[in-house]
Amino acid sequence: MTKEEIMEAIEGMTVLELSELVKAMEEKFGVSAAAPAAVAAAGGAAAGAAAEEKSEFNVMLTAVGDKKINVIKAVREATGLGLKEAKALVDGAPAAVKENVAKAEAEELKKKLEEAGATVELK
Repeated sequence: MTKEEIMEAIEGMTVLELSELVKAMEEKFGVSAAAPAAVAAAGGAAAGAAAEEKSEFNVMLTAVGDKKINVIKAVREATGLGLKEAKALVDGAPAAVKENVAKAEAEELKKKLEEAGATVELK
């Protein structure tokens, strides 16, 4: 299998399928995908000004709260996922709802999810 074939397969995956793939790879190879990101973040923080000018954010669902159905509906609306995928994402909290989105969109999504009863973080 070539790199191009692998990339095409990944492009066709849903967020949930991609998350499951990453977890499976972490388990199989005994690595963590978060480690390189932490190193990159530490290097970015040392730069100082780069951290202040962040233009893309990840919207992280940290806790569901009492109104799980409302949170699932809000996730479906925001991501376009099907019911099964949205429920799995909500059940798997903490999880990324959307990644690399503009600040305004991230804040709007955070507001909608919090109104639905979830606890949300922007990273």
